[in-house]
Amino acid sequence: MSIHRVAAIDCGTNSIRLLIADIDSNPDHLERSRSSSDSARSSRPPLADLAREMRIVRLGEGVDRTGRLSAAALDRTMTALREYAGLIAEAKPESIRMVATSATRDAENSREFTDRVIEVLGVAPEVISGDEEARLSFTGATRELVGARPGADGANPPPYLVTDIGGGSTEFVLGDPMAAAAGAQLSGRSVNIGCVRLTERHLHGDPPLAREISDTSADIDAALDQAAATVAMAKAGTLVGLAGSVTTVAAIALGLDAYDSARIHHSRVSAARVHEIAADLLAMTRAERAAIPAMHPGRIDVIGAGALILDRIMTRFGFAEVLVSEHDILDGIAWSLVP
Repeated sequence: MSIHRVAAIDCGTNSIRLLIADIDSNPDHLERSRSSSDSARSSRPPLADLAREMRIVRLGEGVDRTGRLSAAALDRTMTALREYAGLIAEAKPESIRMVATSATRDAENSREFTDRVIEVLGVAPEVISGDEEARLSFTGATRELVGARPGADGANPPPYLVTDIGGGSTEFVLGDPMAAAAGAQLSGRSVNIGCVRLTERHLHGDPPLAREISDTSADIDAALDQAAATVAMAKAGTLVGLAGSVTTVAAIALGLDAYDSARIHHSRVSAARVHEIAADLLAMTRAERAAIPAMHPGRIDVIGAGALILDRIMTRFGFAEVLVSEHDILDGIAWSLVP
């Protein structure tokens, strides 16, 4: 057994997250996970969390309008990053990787962001492409998926369509993790629809007006046309949903009194329930959304757009349910650090 301690940071449009983990690089972990009855299966997960943290910093606030990262957003992000740097120093990982995604790709002053990260963390952030973001999300979401709780039909059939609904963009990746591990190509596309971007662009009412919602839906549908031109959505056997918009919808569907990642991870939500929740959220005032027990304060303003993106994906491509994963690009970044 070869254990590697790593630290991964995902800096997105809405949040910045940290994972410090011990990863078992033994290659037969993935193969053994195909059979839950395998008596030789290790009791230790291949990726064991030491710390998993999330802070809403809204780095991408205003970027869609101004093209720049604001001073206030940069300050909020560096405050969270200093906290993470302290945790990393205590854990003493072998390697660290920080990835920055949609907001930083789009900003004119991304160099200022990079310089400040190096000053705080001692490591330069990688501003990755949408395609690389999608592939890291796929790895994080599917490494353990063959061992997930089965659906009503007793299976989680591949290929998996992994959709990561972020603050500034949404990624789609289609593939089979076993085939990908053997070198097969993945099919992916990143499109510029995200819960923060669409809220800032359209959803200004409290609650949003019908016209604002229809304009948001039109933007989503146009982006889904782009994604469908690259990714063969109809070939997917299982839809896997990632990130805070999806997990918050799952928490609401489960009726949780508080956010519980263990119950949310690998839960399933039907298309009908997603549609109902999206409509309810878009009809609520901000105060009503804030009163939802499992709602994170940083998602109150943007959850309506995020839920609508998920609803439009499921409606457009005919998915009966979504398998919700708490493991995503952050886990993919961690796996990328293992030799």
